[in-house]
This record gives sequence, C-alpha cells and structure tokens, in this order.
Amino acid sequence: MLVSGRIFAAIAVASVGGLLAGCQPTVPIGAPGGSGSGGSGGTATAPGPSLGGCPMFPKTNAWNQNVSALPVRSDSATLVRNISSPGKTNLHPDFGGAGAYGIPFKIVPATQPKVPIAFTAYGDESDPGPYPIPGNAPIEGGAASAGDRHVLVVQQGTCHLYELGRAFWKTNHWNADVGVNWNLKSNALRPAGWTSADAAGLSILPGLVRYDEVAAGAINHAVRFTAPVTQRGYILPATHWASSSTNPALPPMGLRLRLKANFSLAGFHGQSLVILRALKNYGMIVADNGSSWYITGSADKRWNDNDLNQLKTVPGSAFEAVNTGITHH
Repeated sequence: MLVSGRIFAAIAVASVGGLLAGCQPTVPIGAPGGSGSGGSGGTATAPGPSLGGCPMFPKTNAWNQNVSALPVRSDSATLVRNISSPGKTNLHPDFGGAGAYGIPFKIVPATQPKVPIAFTAYGDESDPGPYPIPGNAPIEGGAASAGDRHVLVVQQGTCHLYELGRAFWKTNHWNADVGVNWNLKSNALRPAGWTSADAAGLSILPGLVRYDEVAAGAINHAVRFTAPVTQRGYILPATHWASSSTNPALPPMGLRLRLKANFSLAGFHGQSLVILRALKNYGMIVADNGSSWYITGSADKRWNDNDLNQLKTVPGSAFEAVNTGITHH
C-alpha cells in the first residue's frame, strides 16, 4: 500500500497566469492543450481514455500524451537512481489483493444530490462544495483507514470528477483535508502552487491503472506513481511541490518516466503485459511522496495477483526520465 510522505508547502502566488506565462516548458506537454510526440502506438490512432461516458480529460491532455519519442533528460540516470531506496529498486503494483489495495472510485448519475464539504486543512486551495458525493462512496483503505482516504467520484452527464483527500463521512456531509472539482472536458490546471487531493496538484483517477482498460487490452494514458523523496519543485501539469529539499538530483513532482524501448517484454503476459506496454508509450508521473516505484491502480477484486507479480521483476533502472518541460521552483 501507499506509504504517504506528504508535506504540503505554503506558497504565495499573486497571479497564476503571470507565473505560467513567464515560465513555459521548453517541451510543453504539461501545458493546457500541449501535446507530445506520437511514437509507437501514437495518439493519432489510440482512443482517448473514458469512464462512465465521460472522457478522462481531452486527448490533448498531458495524461493522455504518448511520450515514446520524447528526448531523454540529461540527468535521467541520476533521477532514476534516486527514486530507488534500500530494498525497493523494482516496480511494484500498489493494487490487487482481491480489492484490498488500490484506490476505489464511484460513478454517479447527473441527478446525484450534492452534499456539503467541510475542509479541515487546505480549504484555501480547494474548490468549494457542495459535491455530488454520496455518503456510501468508497474510501481508499476502507472506512477505518488511517491513510490518505481518497474519495473519487465521476458524475455522468456533467462529466466532472470530484476528488477528496483524508475524507470522512459525518452524518450529512464530508469532512476532508482538501477537495477538487475537475472538469473532465477541459485541460485546465490547478492554480500555480496549489495542491489537490494528490500532493503534486494532479488529478488522481486519470492516472490509475484501471481493470476495465487492462481487460480491454490497452491503457492510453500515463500512470500515477510515487517516489520516496522529492525536490521542492514541479513540472507541469503538476502545480505543487511537497518537499523542502532544493537538491536537483531528486525528482520533482510531475517528473515523467517511461520504460525504455529496448526493455524486452518477451515472457510477460496478461495484465502485466498491457501495463508494461502503456509504460513504454505513455510512461508514469511522480504524483506523491511514497514507496519507491509504486504504481497506483484501482481497487478491484478482479485483479490477478499472480499476474501482477510479474511487474515486480522490472527494475527501476529499466526506466528513463523524459523531457516534458522546466522545473518550477
């Protein structure tokens, strides 16, 4: 399971537009409307990911860009080395266990009643309620969890994604540290310096490995993953750092890695093969502090743990960091 090491930094931002306008990425894949290079299995032919009749953001969104042809960062080897930690040098699926692990989500209709949200920590960086999140929405780790307790809900019709962090149902409302109302038809980012239900200021659900996608044979988006120690910086589409370290050898939030093209997939099969193909084409994005190389998936009883165990044989050294833009400090 995810071992959270979140540290929220307070950032004074006078003007989001001014910051982003003055610091555009050199390879603007993370900017609103930015696009990446096609490469094998390119975005020109791959369908955009969707759920419940809603897009998981537009096809032009950074999450949905094929990065197989992007240049490798000059500091890739250093960053990759520093993502590993003692005893945790290989990829690890943070989902499975008959649904015990992973982050759950719920799809609700357009008619779902909205309930108040009481923010308990980062209300000044949250989208105001009410949200259409029912009291029985599944909570990451279960109702008794002491962890991140994410709650993710997609509303059909409106195609908005509502995400809460450290959420607790209280009779007729939710208490939550933070909450975001994402428009899934838009590429709009969080304001610069703002967090989200994830430490990097990113959405969570669009980066999960979902069973329905794997069962259909293809994941057409990047995957969320964690690193043990990050730097005080972020790369778009991330908008928030979660560290006090200024060490440039540490990965920033939003750093994107991909599985090297020359890493052989011979011998892999089933669910793991679909996931590894996606990691070659779309890669994975640093979204939070946590265990080394843990990729996040949906909580689903249908995962095959024996199949997913193949992923644990993939070394972190099989990945490379790609250039998707500058690091904002």
